[in-house]
This record gives sequence, structure tokens and C-alpha cells, in this order.
Amino acid sequence: MTEKMKFAFLQEPPFCFTDASGDVFGCDVKLAQKVCEILGLGTFLPIETEFAKLLPGLAKGEWDMTTGLFVSDERKKSVDFTRPIWVLQDGLLVAKGNPREFKGYRSIAADEAALIAVISGQVQHQTALQNGVPPERIRIFATQAGAADAVGAGAVHAYASVAMAHRGYLAQHFNAPLAVIDVPAAEKQPAAGAFALAKDNAILRQRIDSCLDDLLGSPWHRDMMAEYGFSDGDIDRLL
Repeated sequence: MTEKMKFAFLQEPPFCFTDASGDVFGCDVKLAQKVCEILGLGTFLPIETEFAKLLPGLAKGEWDMTTGLFVSDERKKSVDFTRPIWVLQDGLLVAKGNPREFKGYRSIAADEAALIAVISGQVQHQTALQNGVPPERIRIFATQAGAADAVGAGAVHAYASVAMAHRGYLAQHFNAPLAVIDVPAAEKQPAAGAFALAKDNAILRQRIDSCLDDLLGSPWHRDMMAEYGFSDGDIDRLL
């Protein structure tokens, strides 16, 4: 076992984020750190990166595990996933008051002047296309902050991601003139996310899964997730 458990994370509250002193917080970070401690996987070492580098870096051995990602057949070709650690609904970050009256992806598709932001490599890009948003009206950003700033500046009219990520962003930027719209389940069902691991390490994955089976839904887990805005209902979807 490695002496250090290198954990790749993004600046995406409430899942992962750094405070003013540089310490790393967030529900994914705290869960990964707890697993690392219980299993004795070595010193927990968070490494910040961008979304597009998460899986390539894992394949290259730059880190051992990543923050939670939506599980997809395409991603399974290059990495392995643990059991799900959350099940979440998409949301749109829009201007405060929702002046264009967006209700989801399809209402953006119907507004011929509307531009939507997505993060490079995230599944919301494909979801927007599947719901009729033309590719020429999709703008790609590297980070949550960049996409959110674009909405605030009016450069795009909505930013598609996980609704909980948008709420986590607004909790840290409460003066931002932005709001969150939940995407209807008819357009996108809540989807499962999991930690990603390099392929061909079945023993590590099985040990982590066994630990997660014990942790998820426990009093410790519910209290920790509540600190980051998750309800018991959010957690019960996992069980």
C-alpha cells in the first residue's frame, strides 16, 4: 500500500473546496479522508486539479482516487468506480429572478437566443444536447467559478451542473446575483456518483466499497453531510 493516498479534487463546493488558509473541506473530501483513516491507506494528500484532468491523471498514476464523478459506461472504459456515494439531480445556475423563465434544459433549447455553460468533460454537456440544446449554443468552461462568473456577467444565460454544486457555490458567494433552478426529472433523472480508482486494483476497490457500506447512512455520515446541506432524503437514496 502506498504511504500516501493521493486524492484529486476540484474547487466545487459542497463536494470539495479550500478555505482562506488553504485547508480542504467538502463532503467528498471528508468521506474519502475517513475511508483512508479507517483502512490505513496512508497519509491523505488532497491534490487540486481541473475536471478534464481527473481521469487522465488517474490513468497516469498522478493520484490514487478522485472526487465523486457520475458513473458512465464511457468512463468505465478507463477507470473503475466505487459504490455510489451520492445520487443527485441536475440544476441550472441562472440570473437572480430567472428573467428568461428557464424551467430546465428544454426551455433553454426553446429560447433561440439562450446560451448555456457546461464544464469540459462533465455529463451535463451530453444531457443538454439530448434535450435539444444546439451545440453552437453551448459554451465550455474549465471550472465552476469560470462558468458561474459567465452567468453573472451575462456572457451565458445558464450554467448546467449538479443542483447541489450550484447551492454550494451560492453558499460561499451569497452576494452573487444568481439563483438555482432544479432540472425536472422528466429531462434528467437523479444520477449516481462515485469515487474513481485506477483500473486493475480490485482489492483496493473492494476494501473501499466494504468501508463505504458501513459508513454511508451512519450517524457520522448523516451529520457530516448535513454540514454541507444534504438532507436525510438525499442520503436515503443510497441505501
